[in-house]
Amino acid sequence: MNVLITGGAGFIGTHTTRALVVQGHTVRILDSLDPQIHGAAPQFSAELQQLADCRLGSVLSLSDCMQALDGVDAVYHMAARTGVGQSMYEIADYVSTNVLGTAVLLEAILKKKMQLHRLVLSSSRAIYGEGLYNCASHGVQHPEIRSVEAMNRGDFSMPCPHCQTAMQALPTTEDCPSAPLSVYARTKKEQEDYCDYFAKTYRLPVTTLRYFNVYGSGQSLKNPYTGVVSIFFSLLREGKALSMYESGLPIRDFVHVRDVVQANLLALSSPQAAGQKFNVGSGVPATIADIARTQAQAMKLEASLEDRGEFRVGDIFACYADLEHSRRDLGFKPQVDLLQGMEEFVAWASGQASANLYDKTVSELRAHGLFGQARRS
Repeated sequence: MNVLITGGAGFIGTHTTRALVVQGHTVRILDSLDPQIHGAAPQFSAELQQLADCRLGSVLSLSDCMQALDGVDAVYHMAARTGVGQSMYEIADYVSTNVLGTAVLLEAILKKKMQLHRLVLSSSRAIYGEGLYNCASHGVQHPEIRSVEAMNRGDFSMPCPHCQTAMQALPTTEDCPSAPLSVYARTKKEQEDYCDYFAKTYRLPVTTLRYFNVYGSGQSLKNPYTGVVSIFFSLLREGKALSMYESGLPIRDFVHVRDVVQANLLALSSPQAAGQKFNVGSGVPATIADIARTQAQAMKLEASLEDRGEFRVGDIFACYADLEHSRRDLGFKPQVDLLQGMEEFVAWASGQASANLYDKTVSELRAHGLFGQARRS
């Protein structure tokens, strides 16, 4: 097929392009080459220019989208601003790129009267807000955001909304209600809503993939908003201590990009994937401290973990994927465990330039009232 990937020059898009070409597909990329991701003088890599028809343009431009859609059979919509913290103070840009950009792409598909084989939307686990939990007394719960007052006291656990007892995290299913807690999460929810509306109204076969915490070779080492794997790598490389937000206790689901690509390919080829939403994670819960120690192990270093009582206001405590639906109806089976994935990332990252911008992110969060530190006696 002829496949368009919006945002295809990014981390996941590049890996997906390689895999699609191996399968015999022809790939076109539409990407604005955001300097925050691609550097001060951004350009398409030589590899991508050999693999794909690379077009500099924006999903905010109807003409760019319509031209990029010429002759296309399927679309992966990956173009988006990412990063929870930054979305809370660069609101207009996130809403514009993620929500309006999706609307413009859908309008272009409509105006061209296209009958696509598939539109695959890259969504996020962020739309769930907190994941699912179990209270020993009150059963399964989907709680709201934790109170800043409790976190200021150093209590980072997730209390039951009925009895205030600390709850245990459960795997989160796709039917968990959406409860976005950040601007980024809200924009991903709106992307889903627009695609759902479009699918029902115009019979467009849409598959939505809710990525969990994706990592691996090729992710930006200079963008401080790409997540803790890049941040930890830069700090470990410099021999610096790692500050463990919330004592390193928060639980996440880190999924290697190779497994994400597997899900992307299945979303294109699986007949039963149309009209469905799928979690794309490892299905294995890992604390932030687990991530730090595993990454240090992959780097053959000892991690120095510091508990300064720091936390990010509005952050979730736990969310990891239930993969039953993805295994059954998509055929998705993660293959890369955390240590293998970290070793792959470290082998690549060790030959790349990185930038320690951790202090920059903290100062920006603090300036906007989004960074806290527990009071301890």
